[in-house]
Amino acid sequence: LCVQGNKLTRRIAKELGVDFKAVGELIVIFKEDELPQLLEIKKDGEKLGVPGLKIVDRAWLRKNEPNLNPDAYAALFAPTAGIISPYRWVYDLAENAMKNGVEIFLSHKVTGITRKDNVFAVATDNGLFAARYVINAAGLLADEIAGLVGIADFQIKPRKGEEFLLDKKREHLVNHIIFPLPSPLSKGVLVIKTSDGNPMIGPTAQDISDKEDLATSDEGLKQVLAATQKLVPSLNENDIIAYFAGLRPVAGKDFIIRHEDKVPGMVTVAGLQSPGLTAGPAIALMIVDLLKKNGLELKKKLIFHKHRPKTTHLFAFPFSRIPQLIKKDNSYGEIICRCEMVSAKEVREAIKRGARTLDGVKFRTRAQAGRCHGGFCTTRIMKIMAEELQLKPTEITKRGKGSEIIKEERAE
Repeated sequence: LCVQGNKLTRRIAKELGVDFKAVGELIVIFKEDELPQLLEIKKDGEKLGVPGLKIVDRAWLRKNEPNLNPDAYAALFAPTAGIISPYRWVYDLAENAMKNGVEIFLSHKVTGITRKDNVFAVATDNGLFAARYVINAAGLLADEIAGLVGIADFQIKPRKGEEFLLDKKREHLVNHIIFPLPSPLSKGVLVIKTSDGNPMIGPTAQDISDKEDLATSDEGLKQVLAATQKLVPSLNENDIIAYFAGLRPVAGKDFIIRHEDKVPGMVTVAGLQSPGLTAGPAIALMIVDLLKKNGLELKKKLIFHKHRPKTTHLFAFPFSRIPQLIKKDNSYGEIICRCEMVSAKEVREAIKRGARTLDGVKFRTRAQAGRCHGGFCTTRIMKIMAEELQLKPTEITKRGKGSEIIKEERAE
């Protein structure tokens, strides 16, 4: 699924105007006796159809990855590995789906599912939905959704991964995605080149019980720094501008993708750890096949919109071309976010595309994602949001209800 998903992602990214960069990846070893394990990974990859795999030596590494630890003995090079913005990828997929007739209902927490006469009644805290087919792709809560219809043969256990974002000035720290040899638990702690320029280091892999625990830790930072400094010694803690933690939905050693024969019409898609994002388009095709095999009649749309104009981001433009944009629309010249070079025009466009929170603007444009964490641009973004959405400043939130930025003082 990962190999097929890589190919599909490249194609769909072109159609949606999302930047996909095939930077390649390196799995690095430091000892000659680790070479057999590297050759075994190469053999497995070739069986799966991964193109262009080759073992590169120390001389190749010094030429193509000058900041890598000079003690590195060799590496497995996979040229087709790439980077993409997961935020912009999902937003553009969602917007394209809506253009083709999909309806998306946010803030509808599922509270119950019953099935009668081949029809599901899906109860939410904001209304009732009827459906002949239900796809359970609820991530960390997939086991709880499955439990609503009596499916109890898997459990989601969160595995926390702490990651650390570096300043954009370290953009050229590495030229590839850098992996150590993988362990049975994870692919290891990586140095990740990102589509936005800021390198990222991590993640850790810690099994926990709380599905809402997104705390970062000193221990996680020390672990990630130690591991990545072995790969790239010039890495410095002072380069870090943001700490993050995410939870992988572990449901065993592999993905669970199946039609539930005990509950006809229910499809379970659970346990999508890495490489779930890459595999996503291929998983979608697999689900379509499952639905077909279980009675859903699918007709090809006569008119399907598969292309969208590429979103303009100043940070992706060479300086020489920016005056042309400003001449076309002078709001491109009003810089709202200095750290990430985001204009007022981009913020307004993000709101028109559906951003309703500060995070919605951030993930579409990168405004607030730089070293100052919105210290310069937050109030400017709020002013634009108030104008575009006809909101009071006290109604603007970071990520939805309960995360208001400004508290309204009331007279006693």
